[in-house]
Amino acid sequence: MTLHRLARNLWRYRVTGLMLTLGATCLLIFVGTYLLQQSSCYGQHKGWNRAQPAANSDSYQERRRRSDAYPPYDQAPKDSNIHHSVKLRPQTPPVVFLKTHKTGGSTVQNLLFRIGEKNRATFAFPHHTYHFNYPERFNTKFVDELPDGSSQYDLLCSNMRLDVGHLKQVMPEDTIYITILREPLRTFESIFSCYSSTVPAFILAKKVAERMGHKSPLSLYLESPDAFWDPNEPGNSLGKNPMSFDLGLDSQQWNSTWRTDLALLEETFSLVMIAEHFDESLILLGNLLNLDLKELAYVRLNSRPSQDILPLDDETRDQISAWNTLDVLLYDFFLQIFLEKVEKYGLERLNSEVALLRATTNRIRQKCVARTGVHPQELEDLVRPWQTDTVTILGYQIQKNLTKQELGFCTRLVLPELQYHAHLYFQQYGRDLRAVPTE
Repeated sequence: MTLHRLARNLWRYRVTGLMLTLGATCLLIFVGTYLLQQSSCYGQHKGWNRAQPAANSDSYQERRRRSDAYPPYDQAPKDSNIHHSVKLRPQTPPVVFLKTHKTGGSTVQNLLFRIGEKNRATFAFPHHTYHFNYPERFNTKFVDELPDGSSQYDLLCSNMRLDVGHLKQVMPEDTIYITILREPLRTFESIFSCYSSTVPAFILAKKVAERMGHKSPLSLYLESPDAFWDPNEPGNSLGKNPMSFDLGLDSQQWNSTWRTDLALLEETFSLVMIAEHFDESLILLGNLLNLDLKELAYVRLNSRPSQDILPLDDETRDQISAWNTLDVLLYDFFLQIFLEKVEKYGLERLNSEVALLRATTNRIRQKCVARTGVHPQELEDLVRPWQTDTVTILGYQIQKNLTKQELGFCTRLVLPELQYHAHLYFQQYGRDLRAVPTE
């Protein structure tokens, strides 16, 4: 009897039940569609995240094939002994790094490349090759287009000559500007050594020195630099006050605009790192960008064998200082600002965190690097640094028996700048770097 009554009630309310069922089904479909949309939007730009191409697109398939040489990249090898500082905030601010010549800039660039790749940053890359038409001043027209799915550039750290106005047209308003300077005497010696086959003034000095046979090209150049250096030759931009030139200053002589230009640089750059205080600079950088110590771990890139580094006697040091007086002024100016930042940060706190950074870096190096100071002929193409005609640039050999995740991190830790630049460009655009057009 009870079953009969239940059957009659179900039949009586059959329309109501059907409508409730349809309503519940529609609600489930709506919720499912919403969740799928959110999932597909997860990779879109928000705090260094950008959309990934569809898995069935040609560019994606080509990119996957092209990236086989680069193991997957997630994070540093796990190590319970590795200390951490502060957590990475959800939205890393956009960053411009002005990479100056022979100051340790390649090491900082590698660090930023790693952070940017891990966080899916949108890079502002040059439209052609690896630099923004250096030695011309930076211009918005030198920047490649925004990739699909990105609303802004997050990171710019390819070689350029500074132009603050044009940079601010490319990068968001909240961009943090960073650069690095090095003691001018060692900077100039390194530049002369590495570019004596490309800078016209250095080439001429080298040819004369070879004919004379009793003086080094650097000594000969410094004795009478005006005899070799033509200020109207664009290729001579590194031949005098190279750091001042990279920062967009008049590198030939002091003039009435220098004070104003220095004030603009001080206002623009949140941090000017100092190569002689590299680890301390990294701590300040990590504090500025809220980075973990493991993200600040590094190996020194673009280093020369010790026998290729010329000793500087007192006379040579005085000659370099006299020829590069503006670089000396620039360096001293920002060194004082750096020391003020250190004092404000707290020397005891800084020293403590530097010790932790060095311990973290050493553990990661031991995990990743089998051999240091490896000559290029002993390295595979992937990790072989670009070589000049005048000096040898050493590299690193990676440890064997690493997991795929560890191999991905360790490869990038030692990856030379040209290979990393080309990899990230292909990853972002699905095509090779364009060559400089010839006319």
